[in-house]
Amino acid sequence: MTQPPPIPAANGRDLASSRLLETLNVLGVYILVAGLFAIGCAVSRQFLTPDNLLNALRSVALMGIVAVGVAFITYSRHYVDLSIPGIMALSGTVAVWALQYGIVASLAAGLAAGLVIGIINGLVVGYLRLNPIIWTLAMMSILSGVIRWAYAGRQIYPDAATAAGRAFLDLYHHAVFGVVPLPLVILPIAAAVGHVVMRHTGYGAALKLTGSNYEVARLSGVHVRGVVAGAFAISALASGVAGIFLTSFNKVGAVYIGEGYDFKTITAVVLGGMTLAGGRGNIAGVLGGVMAIALMSNVMSLVRIGDFTIGQFAQNIVQGAVFILVVGVNSFSRRKAGRDDA
Repeated sequence: MTQPPPIPAANGRDLASSRLLETLNVLGVYILVAGLFAIGCAVSRQFLTPDNLLNALRSVALMGIVAVGVAFITYSRHYVDLSIPGIMALSGTVAVWALQYGIVASLAAGLAAGLVIGIINGLVVGYLRLNPIIWTLAMMSILSGVIRWAYAGRQIYPDAATAAGRAFLDLYHHAVFGVVPLPLVILPIAAAVGHVVMRHTGYGAALKLTGSNYEVARLSGVHVRGVVAGAFAISALASGVAGIFLTSFNKVGAVYIGEGYDFKTITAVVLGGMTLAGGRGNIAGVLGGVMAIALMSNVMSLVRIGDFTIGQFAQNIVQGAVFILVVGVNSFSRRKAGRDDA
């Protein structure tokens, strides 16, 4: 991609104000993470156990990988990809099917399947300008139907009798150098690559301008349709990686793999300081948002007062309330600042 034209300069006061707000957002979410960690220590003795912390970190890793991809879509002002659960399920299911050709072919096929869906989403939303919410919701329904139809509603299992099957089942639990779980190695790599692409490349500059003002970007010569298509492809590739890991963890390829990741990740992205208005936020804040959501779920799952426990339905209510609150506060603050595009 050729270098896009320079982004129209903002005055120094606006630029300093924007950077200060972004810094405060990042600091705020990490203060929230510290607070949730302290609450976890206070409410349950199990919180600091190695097993619980390891499970929490793995949850952070998978959600974080997906969130890094989703951040590109939100940054482009196209909100979220609601087909993420379907992409994760498809990538995992295809990977299991392709194990008959070896572990390398399995992983490549799973990632390719997710990437193809991302490219389709990108072409439709980027080039045909269809509403991203409506289209990706429809794509989610299509993917769910395709997976159920292809396997007649049955689940498929990796064959542990083969070397490829054993390698796939070990994927989620594999520890690099015998210490660090593989998903926790992939997350910082994905985050670093995402940060560099978003902040230090011509594509990232074009993405920021597209998210900030689509028409200005178009009139400035940015290939906005291709930029948007690229954001959906990046998100789908990240979702495919997480989908394969999650399928390895569940030891089955099934349509429900990835369920709920669409809402969890957009909540984390917005909580981390990225606005639905586009063009604002960074990967560091997104990772903070991911840690906050993962810790929130973990702490609630450990709360027990007598016979009272916080179930999954209640956790979903809390996460929904957090999303509404963050978006509401963000919209209010932008309107107060004279920006009505939130």
